[in-house]
Amino acid sequence: MKNDILNEYKRWCSLAREDQDLVNELKQIENNEELIEDAFYRNLEFGTGGLRGVIGAGTNRMNIYMVRKASQGLANYINKKYSNPSIAISYDSRIKSTLFAHIAAEVFAENGIKSFIYKELMPTPCLSYAVRELHCSAGIMVTASHNPSKYNGYKVYGEDGCQITTNAAKEILDEINKLDVFNNPIHGDYESLLKVGKIEIISDEIYTRFIERVKQESLLKDEPIDKSVRIIYSPLHGTGLKPITRILKECGYSDVIVVKEQEEPDGNFTTCPYPNPEIKEALSVGIEYMKKYDADLLVATDPDCDRVGIAIKNSGECILLSGNQVGILLLDYVCMMRQKHHTMPLNPVVVKTIVTTDMAFEIAKYYGVEVKEVLTGFKFIGEQILYLEQQGRENSYIFGFEESYGYLSGGYVRDKDAVDGTFLIVEMFAYYKNQGISLLEKLEELYKKHGYYSNYLNSYEFEGLKGFNRMQEIMDMFRGDAPSIGQYQILEKIDYQLGINNLPKSNVIKLLLSEGVTLVIRPSGTEPKIKVYVSIKGNSIEENNAKYQSLIKVINEVLK
Repeated sequence: MKNDILNEYKRWCSLAREDQDLVNELKQIENNEELIEDAFYRNLEFGTGGLRGVIGAGTNRMNIYMVRKASQGLANYINKKYSNPSIAISYDSRIKSTLFAHIAAEVFAENGIKSFIYKELMPTPCLSYAVRELHCSAGIMVTASHNPSKYNGYKVYGEDGCQITTNAAKEILDEINKLDVFNNPIHGDYESLLKVGKIEIISDEIYTRFIERVKQESLLKDEPIDKSVRIIYSPLHGTGLKPITRILKECGYSDVIVVKEQEEPDGNFTTCPYPNPEIKEALSVGIEYMKKYDADLLVATDPDCDRVGIAIKNSGECILLSGNQVGILLLDYVCMMRQKHHTMPLNPVVVKTIVTTDMAFEIAKYYGVEVKEVLTGFKFIGEQILYLEQQGRENSYIFGFEESYGYLSGGYVRDKDAVDGTFLIVEMFAYYKNQGISLLEKLEELYKKHGYYSNYLNSYEFEGLKGFNRMQEIMDMFRGDAPSIGQYQILEKIDYQLGINNLPKSNVIKLLLSEGVTLVIRPSGTEPKIKVYVSIKGNSIEENNAKYQSLIKVINEVLK
């Protein structure tokens, strides 16, 4: 173990005395060089996704000291940029989320930045909305989204309510890097700052205005639909319970059953250790409810309620739909209903990420809609809405989505919104059910019309310093000169590190292979993982699955 790592560990043992959990952990790892190295070999990374890491002691962990340091760096950035700055703060149900939100507010307020904070946990889109409604200079959302319970973090938002992108993240990181974790951050006492008005609770009126604004995204007009559909809803122990049940009730959906075991906030995510609506295990309790109550639809939102996953019933079987499948169903529904009711704007725009299904191009072309493609991360979709707004064309934006279960149909917020996503999914489901059409039947109709597209995602974990180095080796290998991957010839290689199509440089590689196969390889921005996205266009889903199985065997060998 290097001396500088050991010295920093000893410094923390001496100075990190406020949080007893940290004191205990530092003592526990005293004789374990591997754990000390992992906790201190680097500073917790700050980027366009803000901070995210395992909760615990050390510079590579989420704790009150690293939150203070990051908040002080952000405060310095804000104070340099704005003359009368303010910030909005929200937080989810994760372990220490409330504490970290209060710690951050103490730093901002003591640095002269008026701090608005929700009185209770609230979804990410409510944070984005508050930034815009309160005309704040910035915002933070304390969350680690859908990561396992050992993680926490916070996302940083700009004055437009969109997550910061590359340039702002770099400037904030530069400010953070100037600071010592113990010596430089200044902070006051939360309750005292609240009493003198330097910290202010966000009013219930802001939350109500958010709900009312989401309602405006309805596409029905006077269309008759079946609002008696039985819906199972799970917030997966997170923030979605109040807004989701409220909006569905107020809009007349009369048979919503909440999964009791997952109703209350629980940072340990006791019933779903990986609270990600992308995976079947997270929805397993909800699926049991579907069977028990003979329900038509299951909807589940992740802890900070910006992603939504669904399951539907088909011949007695519960079928999970992917983010891409729900996305193309919603895209077609939005375009179809807007065209039907003559609410399609001039020069309409849809935005998707580079790893999201290319079937979006086919559907958009059918309706005469332009598609803008951006890097992975909904912040880049939000950025496109800003560009349209600056051109006086905000209403041209009609939908944005990403394969990882994120959807947004309006510019009232600038991040994916599972309240809006759930509202539209339920409406779409009820609309088609009223016509005797299931979502699977609608999906098959779209495949027949536009082509059979299949999308697959595999994640490969690489923990610790060795894993970090291995990830770099793998990306370098894919940038090499190999002519093929298994039986598939490499027809074209797109390296986004070079800056493609005016997009920011990003450590992502896209390989266009023979036989209608596309491969995208990218390190996760928030977890020690490499993600491999496979997209295939074929004559049937069965044909696509066979191609995928042959390809993934080769990929698995390469990424061992």
